[in-house]
Amino acid sequence: MKTTIHPQYFEDATVICACGNTFKTGSTQQVIHVELCSKCHPFYTGEQRFVDTGSRIEKFQKKQQAAKLHITKKKVAEEKKPQTPKTLREMLLEIQ
Repeated sequence: MKTTIHPQYFEDATVICACGNTFKTGSTQQVIHVELCSKCHPFYTGEQRFVDTGSRIEKFQKKQQAAKLHITKKKVAEEKKPQTPKTLREMLLEIQ
């Protein structure tokens, strides 16, 4: 077995969470920075909190606003058209 191909292993690597919690573990990196840990993860704490990585929530909300504008523009355009009853010929053409 080759001895020079394995990475260096740190038995007391420090993990630092964004909430301020730190703990020791074994890893090939000496210091590890994470966004969530067992002290602040919503599953373990029981609180409902949105973890927004990459602004996904904001992107979804922008799409919702754009859809609402599209629907309202469509309704305004339909309201501007005079509503006349369909003729028998128009009804038969829709069926075919």
